[in-house]
Amino acid sequence: MSVLRIAIQKSGRLSESSRSLISECGIELEQMGAALRAPASNFALEALFLRDDDIPGYCAEGVVDAAIVGLKVLSEQGADVETVRPLGFGKCRLAIAVPKSAQYDSTASLNGLTIATSYPNLLQRFLDQAGVRASVNTISGSVEVAPSIGLGDAICDLVSSGSTLLGNGLREVETVLVSEAVLIRNKNLSVEKTATLQKLLFRVDAVLRARKTKYISLNAPDEAIPDIVKLLPGLKSPSVLPLALSGWSSLHSVVAEDDFWEVIDQLRAAGAQGILVFPIEKVIV
Repeated sequence: MSVLRIAIQKSGRLSESSRSLISECGIELEQMGAALRAPASNFALEALFLRDDDIPGYCAEGVVDAAIVGLKVLSEQGADVETVRPLGFGKCRLAIAVPKSAQYDSTASLNGLTIATSYPNLLQRFLDQAGVRASVNTISGSVEVAPSIGLGDAICDLVSSGSTLLGNGLREVETVLVSEAVLIRNKNLSVEKTATLQKLLFRVDAVLRARKTKYISLNAPDEAIPDIVKLLPGLKSPSVLPLALSGWSSLHSVVAEDDFWEVIDQLRAAGAQGILVFPIEKVIV
């Protein structure tokens, strides 16, 4: 199996989650002090720890075969790579914010303003699509202070909770891009490296499915089973096992994380008792 070289952010908001994902895939990276390369001891993979801004270009050029990078960086640079999977972590949004005291009715309110940002290409595309004529001032770091020091009338910056904006007297008015970590690949991978990537994707998908689900078991009177089964589709259908107590059974199934609490309430109303909930490590279909 040909060794796949994958780039990971060496520091920043995606670094720890990327390493964690690889670890959950059962891949052990050999960490060697401050080295920027780490081969895996049990899988045909080598990780390179790089600056986030360098990753899309290196992947497009074939320096690395695949990479985990923020969609915001990828979209800003427009690198010629293939996006393979959204990964569900590192979620944030690129948003336009104005001072709290500024009047804002619609994107037309941005006409004639100077907007400070570290993502000029994404911002300019958004402005062009909205038909807005505004000046883009490209700065790096501390974008949120730009209006207070005269570098812009508004900003376009990354937002997670919004607390940083509030702390600097700003309010969010437009979303330019919703971002998360994505797995990308070079478009010209060899057949051998494509096969290795597919083996990695098999593991990644098993981990991501598990993160979105819960395993539950419950007890219920037999007459309630038809109603409860309708609430528990699981991967195929729930497992139903008779209990030692006559007229009762145990049901086992998988529930989507997003629907979990609503389903639990419905199960209780249908007669379920003794509901146990367990985390799932991997889901393979």
